[in-house]
Amino acid sequence: MINGKRIAVVLPAYNAEKTLEATVRELPELVDITILVDDHSSDRTLDEAARLGLRAFVHDRNYGYGRNQQTCYREALAAGADVVIMVHPDYQYTPLLVTAMASMVAYDVYDVVLGSRILGGGALRGGMPIWKYIANRFLTAFENLFLGIKLSEYHTGYRAFSRRALTELPLLENSDDFVFDNQMLAQCAYFGFRIGEVSCPTRYFEEASSINFRRSVKYGFGVLATSLQFGLQRFGLAHFAIFNRQGRKIEPSRADYYAPGRLA
Repeated sequence: MINGKRIAVVLPAYNAEKTLEATVRELPELVDITILVDDHSSDRTLDEAARLGLRAFVHDRNYGYGRNQQTCYREALAAGADVVIMVHPDYQYTPLLVTAMASMVAYDVYDVVLGSRILGGGALRGGMPIWKYIANRFLTAFENLFLGIKLSEYHTGYRAFSRRALTELPLLENSDDFVFDNQMLAQCAYFGFRIGEVSCPTRYFEEASSINFRRSVKYGFGVLATSLQFGLQRFGLAHFAIFNRQGRKIEPSRADYYAPGRLA
């Protein structure tokens, strides 16, 4: 716990068998709850999770990265978490920053904290492909312009959230695909949640998950669309479900498309 707040780490997993142990071994002892959600992997991710003593849930089919996050947050809230940190189990981001990120939320400095690969200039040194770096910088500049805030990047998968943010954002209106990440930050900006950043070193290697060029292009267009929707909604020119305060929200209760442990 930090400042009397229960800390949960959620691990949205897909074929993370080879890197899961390295990720979990670096999690700090102050973490109260560790939850893995397996999006119907084809490897032995669930076996590794069981060996490591993790609380694990598995989808009955591959729903996508966004839906995986929804399940992660639902289960963390159900377990009583006050602060939830998403750590990718592919060991691309160092889990050693969990304490710093969780503290910034637990002490009410920010509602959301991002582990930025751009702050400190370590993205390229860590092996980020140059085309991804250029796309990251272009999309970030575009989003800063439309969202009216100034972040170093919007595309990191290393994030900490307060319980209030997770329960008040209409996250069930978001995509099941990778653009979920971007929609979530646009929602945070639209509804006035405080967003902070910390510098995070990154590693790109063979086992680290990374979407291919085609999926990256699709994600990029999704980012542009989200930014445009934000602008249209803010100026009252259109209305979108993802920016509707009464939209569908995550509740700490079980869904019917996943179960604890391995499905029969």
